Amino acid sequence: MPDSPEVDLDEVYNFALELGQAAGKILDDGWKSRCNGDGDNKTVEKDSAVDIVTQTDEDVEAFIKEKITNRFPSHKFIGEETYGKGSSKEYLIDDDPTWCIDPLDGTVNYTHIFPMFCVSIGFILHGDPVIGVINAPFLHQTFSACRGKGAWLNGTQRLPLLRNPIPPMPVNAPQSCVFACEWGKDRRDRPDGNLYRKVESFVNMAAEVGGREGKGGMVHGVRCLGSATLDLAYCAMGAFDIWWEGGCWEWDVAAGMCLVREAGGLVTTANPPSNVSDAVIEDARPGSRLYLAIRPAGDCARESGREGQERTVREVWRRVRQLDYSRPGA
Repeated sequence: MPDSPEVDLDEVYNFALELGQAAGKILDDGWKSRCNGDGDNKTVEKDSAVDIVTQTDEDVEAFIKEKITNRFPSHKFIGEETYGKGSSKEYLIDDDPTWCIDPLDGTVNYTHIFPMFCVSIGFILHGDPVIGVINAPFLHQTFSACRGKGAWLNGTQRLPLLRNPIPPMPVNAPQSCVFACEWGKDRRDRPDGNLYRKVESFVNMAAEVGGREGKGGMVHGVRCLGSATLDLAYCAMGAFDIWWEGGCWEWDVAAGMCLVREAGGLVTTANPPSNVSDAVIEDARPGSRLYLAIRPAGDCARESGREGQERTVREVWRRVRQLDYSRPGA
């Protein structure tokens, strides 16, 4: 999509980088003050006992929103906490310049002082994530990407980290792959509900080759970080080969989708189509709530990098269940 005439992506990108550092410092100061006995460790449940919000979530979002509104008053703003207070779950992203923010992705991790938490700042133009900044302060890692400029770790290391050459997808994928996934917040104990379908899919991906009626994927490992944003960042980095998830919202993925794509990866839908072999592999929308990401892949004698990614997508689709995370307008 062409840039809007009123949007200078370089200006927005530089501002987002500064904003990510400032917001990350608030998160960093917050967990450190709690360790010293000075911070607020209270949480409030939203939809379930694992869907929680802290005062830090709200403080960081208010800080980010104020900075964006002052600098770019004509831009729209969607943040997890302000959106969550509304009764509607409609998809709000359109063609207008829109900031899509998760002030603290990995809130449960943050409350337990598990390092996998971050601030996620995405900028969307014409419905497409074109800028992403992710700051994980405990880990001292900042991931960033801008359309046409590649994806970066701490501003110095281009992603993926292995680049000379970029490894192709394994010939027997999903074997030899690291598979990232999340349990999610839908924990309803309903046979054939999302939780059961996820568990079945996880087991299929992990089981021995030939097991599970031929669905065994024998992946190298299954990883659950508790942060969809960081799942995508590590997919862009090349540390994760595959990320499969349903239930995330646009603020969870906007920045990460930009990172993966700028690094050379692919993000499509989590749900397998009726005809896996012939289905067109399309880019996922930020608000689709269903995501399958494949890391950047290099060419090899047998196939191009893109062909290897699409082959891997189809092999994942053959092993996972359909998930139901529908919403109005998406």
